[in-house]
Amino acid sequence: MSNVIELNDSNFDDEVVKSDLPVLVDFWAEWCGPCKVIAPVIEELALDYDGKVKFGKLNVDDHNQVASEYGVRSIPTLLVFKNGAVVNQIVGAVPKERIAESLDTVI
Repeated sequence: MSNVIELNDSNFDDEVVKSDLPVLVDFWAEWCGPCKVIAPVIEELALDYDGKVKFGKLNVDDHNQVASEYGVRSIPTLLVFKNGAVVNQIVGAVPKERIAESLDTVI
């Protein structure tokens, strides 16, 4: 079972902006090769950081309002939110260690 929440335009505020935990949001699309490469890494990190960081995925093709609001122009884009604000941004398929370093700065 996945620890990664499917996000959309209607649940984004409740799940991300109002979250007590830091949240990593993976902005992705079905047709995006690098998104598919990074997906298992996100799943692994969701297990590694269970209880410390919340993880969510937002399909930019299906829910482009939020992606547009946060200026997401390339995918995959990972945004790390803390207290409702973006505190870190990673663009592209990067190694697991790079994402973990980014998360470690917010917990």
